[in-house]
Amino acid sequence: MPIDLNEHLKKKRAQLDQNQDSQENKSDKEPPRKNPNNWNNGGNNKDKNGFNIESFPMPSMPNGKSLAVLSIIILLILIFILARPFVIVNAGEVGIKVTTGKYDPKPLDPGLHFFVPIIQDVIIVDTKVRTLNFSRSEDMGTVGKNQSILRNDAINVMDTSGMTISIELTVQYQLYKDKVPATIAEYGTSWEQKIINPVIRDVVRSAVGNYPTEELPTKRDEVANLIYTGFKNKLDSTPNQPVRLDSIQLREIVLPEQVKIRIEGVELAKRDAQKAKEEANALRERAKGKADAIEIEAKGQSEANRLVNESLSQRLLELRQIETQGKFNEALKENKDAQIFLTPGGAVPNIWVDSKSKQKNTALGQ
Repeated sequence: MPIDLNEHLKKKRAQLDQNQDSQENKSDKEPPRKNPNNWNNGGNNKDKNGFNIESFPMPSMPNGKSLAVLSIIILLILIFILARPFVIVNAGEVGIKVTTGKYDPKPLDPGLHFFVPIIQDVIIVDTKVRTLNFSRSEDMGTVGKNQSILRNDAINVMDTSGMTISIELTVQYQLYKDKVPATIAEYGTSWEQKIINPVIRDVVRSAVGNYPTEELPTKRDEVANLIYTGFKNKLDSTPNQPVRLDSIQLREIVLPEQVKIRIEGVELAKRDAQKAKEEANALRERAKGKADAIEIEAKGQSEANRLVNESLSQRLLELRQIETQGKFNEALKENKDAQIFLTPGGAVPNIWVDSKSKQKNTALGQ
């Protein structure tokens, strides 16, 4: 027999209701189970160590008002971090506080400084000694923000003949700290391109133009002094005198090849002329030395003759005559046969003739 669908559904629903009722009756008869994770179980809620869990109060959750205050505080902290209303000025720098476009005339010293965002700002300016190299190569430093070493191209100067001379030098300078706000307000952060670079180029061209090209290598010190003096005067005459010049080093004067060849030829001719002059002077000195030696020898001989002449006085001659006569007298005592002939005008020299020896005659002269 076919099963009636409606009758089958009624039986199923009645069976489900009977099972639900039996489960409810069973739960009413059983005591409630203890949950160890429940804070308010009632009864003795001690753990195995005898610790009473009920002694700890249940932490209270923040209400809506406290949560709003906490959110505002967190938001303010985030805004403070993102806005960064403070700045740190390092050693060798100064800060310029700008309020709605107006520069504070007093610079900020190194340290921590606060300002109001949007309304105020702080500009950091490097006040250390700065080095500006004018060079043909690119290994003399880099150009960048707050860098103390800068590089520009060498300064080219055209001489009267139209040839180009390159001047390489190094300029060291420094901003006056107390004048930094006024300097930046007048010249901006690119103050070096307005105060230093064009002025030094103009001074170099004027100084180099005072000398012929061939004389520049020999006039190096004079050119360097002219550049230093001219540039310092220009800086001192700048309004507010914002920059102090420390030093200028003239590193190299690069001449054209034609000028170098011409100078080398002139220098070679000068060296040859100097060498010839030195050789002539040496020959002259040797000839003069020989002449001086002859003159000295002649003077010495003359002086000797003079002394001899002065020493031959009449009395000295008479003394020598007496001495000689005495020698002859002594000789006559031993040789009585000898003969003596007196020369006219004096007793010396006398002639002694031995009469016993006809083959031998002896002449004495003193």
